[in-house]
Amino acid sequence: MSLDQNPLPYLAQYPDADVLTSSDQVVPTVVDDRLETWQQVSAAYNIGIFHWRPTESSKKLAKEWKDMVLADDKIWDQNGFNDIVHRQLGPSVDGESGLVYAFDGNLKLGILPASIFCSGHTYFVQALYQQLRLEPYAVHTTFQYAGTEGKRHRLREAMVFYDPPEYYDPPGGFLSFKPSVPKTLLLDGVHNLESHFALINYQMKQIRSALAIASLLNRTLVMPPLWCRLDRLWFPHPGILLGSMTRQPFLCPLDHVFEVNIMLKDLPEEEFGPGISIREYSILNNRLLPKHVKESWLDVQLCQEGTNNCHASNKTTPSGILKFPKRSHEETFKTIFSSFKDIKVIQFSSMQDAFLGFTDKEREEKFRRRVKRYVGIWCCVENHVPGHVYYDMYWDEKPGWKPMPPQTSAEDHPPL
Repeated sequence: MSLDQNPLPYLAQYPDADVLTSSDQVVPTVVDDRLETWQQVSAAYNIGIFHWRPTESSKKLAKEWKDMVLADDKIWDQNGFNDIVHRQLGPSVDGESGLVYAFDGNLKLGILPASIFCSGHTYFVQALYQQLRLEPYAVHTTFQYAGTEGKRHRLREAMVFYDPPEYYDPPGGFLSFKPSVPKTLLLDGVHNLESHFALINYQMKQIRSALAIASLLNRTLVMPPLWCRLDRLWFPHPGILLGSMTRQPFLCPLDHVFEVNIMLKDLPEEEFGPGISIREYSILNNRLLPKHVKESWLDVQLCQEGTNNCHASNKTTPSGILKFPKRSHEETFKTIFSSFKDIKVIQFSSMQDAFLGFTDKEREEKFRRRVKRYVGIWCCVENHVPGHVYYDMYWDEKPGWKPMPPQTSAEDHPPL
């Protein structure tokens, strides 16, 4: 996806280039906006973002690439491109431009810097452009999970995806909350599997309560920003990609933990209960959020019942805040918040101990079935097959729960 910045002036800096291509490079070879140092690029060139000039060399490459792919439908077009371009690689065209002779020895190739022509990793995980104080031109949603829905959600989190007006004003309004994360879980100790899962589980429990309340009130849940201590990949790794600029901890995309495609899927209501709509954590800060939504807002402050005038009531304070008792049941939520059904945004001060549970046990069982499917896996520990570890929405109900990969094939399934 192209961002706000026009890339043509940048590309014009390399008038001799026949082809400029992006790559899957995650370890920076430059720290400014120059082309990547081609000798240090070890990752595949990615055809998601590239620029071709109609030169004789590029036309020759295009024809050979096309013929290769059409002749064998088992060849992935990107692999074919890499094979052909790497047929000859080097020497440098000159000592300054960063271009390299490739393909047949005549094609002048440049590798676009991954910090500003971004992959899904350099943009959403490392945030290279922010760390290096650069302005990105484009992002390609690679290095992600949960299919097309996961890609779209990442772009929405970054506020670079266009949605129609009704997306920003859903029926029933929004429910949001201020997440609470202790400093000890976020920063203390070493970054390892145990500390990562302790951090995620603490946040997951709050999200579970928020999903339940959103379901009861028939509101769209604004998912909170999610903190991670470890990266997620498809293969064993020590926590982050060595040589990358991934910070620990970091704000991770929702699809690192949650199965966004399942969350957005229409699951049968008779088995999973009412659907729960979600939105990205940044939506309330999006410039496309309508004025009438921004101005229809109720802050809810959780309190200890019986103290400081804290009791179940629909009366707000003089400053417009609703005090609401912690550990309230389903019926209390329904009764009190029915008075605010026309309010567009209800924001809770916290989700800690906000919800005691469902009164309707059949509805609770359906809710549990639904949200158990919402979480995915972390991947992957080293020196163990399989190396993935399942997230568990109800980890706190299992005494002694620890993050461990399946020890046998019989254990290799989502938590029951």
